[in-house]
Amino acid sequence: MNILKYPSLSQADAICARPSDNGSLERREKVSAILAAVRAEGDAALQRYTQQLEGYTPDTLEVTAAEIAAAEQLLPAELKTAIRQAYDNIRRFHEQQWEVEKRIETMPGVLCWRKSVPISKVGLYIPGGTAPLFSTVLMLGIPAQLAGCSEVVLCSPAQADQHIHPAVLFAAGLCGIQRIFRIGGAQAIGAMAYGTDSVPRVWKIFGPGNSWVTTAKTLVSLEGVGIDMPAGPSEVCVVADASANPAFVAADLLSQAEHGPDSQVMLLSDDEQLINAVQAALEIQLAALPRQDFARQSLENSQAILVENLDQALEWANIYAPEHLILAVDDPEKWALAVREAGSVFLGHYTPESAGDYASGTNHALPTGGYARCYAGVSLDSFLKKITFQHISQEGLSTLAPTITTMARAEGLEAHAKAVDIRIKN
Repeated sequence: MNILKYPSLSQADAICARPSDNGSLERREKVSAILAAVRAEGDAALQRYTQQLEGYTPDTLEVTAAEIAAAEQLLPAELKTAIRQAYDNIRRFHEQQWEVEKRIETMPGVLCWRKSVPISKVGLYIPGGTAPLFSTVLMLGIPAQLAGCSEVVLCSPAQADQHIHPAVLFAAGLCGIQRIFRIGGAQAIGAMAYGTDSVPRVWKIFGPGNSWVTTAKTLVSLEGVGIDMPAGPSEVCVVADASANPAFVAADLLSQAEHGPDSQVMLLSDDEQLINAVQAALEIQLAALPRQDFARQSLENSQAILVENLDQALEWANIYAPEHLILAVDDPEKWALAVREAGSVFLGHYTPESAGDYASGTNHALPTGGYARCYAGVSLDSFLKKITFQHISQEGLSTLAPTITTMARAEGLEAHAKAVDIRIKN
């Protein structure tokens, strides 16, 4: 990692910048062409792009019920037990997110309330390139299941054998997902956004992906299709003091760096000896990683920053607004009070980011690229829409009428005022 000693906060924007994406404009044009083809040609375009990009033409786009049922037999018992445990924990955390409906009488005779209603049709995108992210099936499928979404569509690219990884299918089965399609990339986003003869159209699309998938989600969001959030490469920021274990910190940094060369990690510490020890631990642990090439490239775009104290470290962390923030410090709950900008926070020396990625119960679909300043991670609410209701009695309208008509006429909207007046006069 690049080591910076006591940099000025005036340099923060440059230091906290994510790796640049010089191909974004060209990619946007290519993704637009893919989306247009899917809209115009439907399944034929999906078949063609799968052949071009994946190297095969699938016999059928949709996974059969028999394939989903058979997936359980293809997995080792230990993995199935782990997935079930993760399912239980994630469900337990998310089912407590239901809000109690409250009816508020804002003044006598004026009753207002808000009701949570599931989004009817949702689409889940599950990456399957360098790693089959079956954990993401749980993170998206469980809140969709709890919300009661009537139609859940899942798209994921197939492996070389033209089958979706059985762990993805097994996790989907636990979440009650029955419509699964072996489609990846921008074309999968287009299929769910526009609908084809095979793939149902959905109202909102969830899930991470590479830059092509992210671009496709952004573009369809301009056409009336909801998306969970802008999402980019994974990232973590670790704030560590002298009490931290350098090997633990290095492991946490590498757990994100191994996602890909465009991932970024940051270490903030007030202890120079710790930073040096972490650098040494990174080299030792890197040598044993199967994905060390990805991790090394990621570390080249990453910073270890020596700061004056932990107050300053938290200030830097809030400027960076990381997807994952680890507080590897003494009394982490005290320092957690200073956190304002982060997707998910991990407190103490025995709370690795991996726990949130898989099985602690919180959701791992989180805002990246600084979007933690204004977006939250996926939750039960992500699969619900809030509809407001009001019921006003005759007496209530009589009391409220002067306020409404005065404001409406001050804005020059006479018909608004008369909609009240006509009721009062009658």
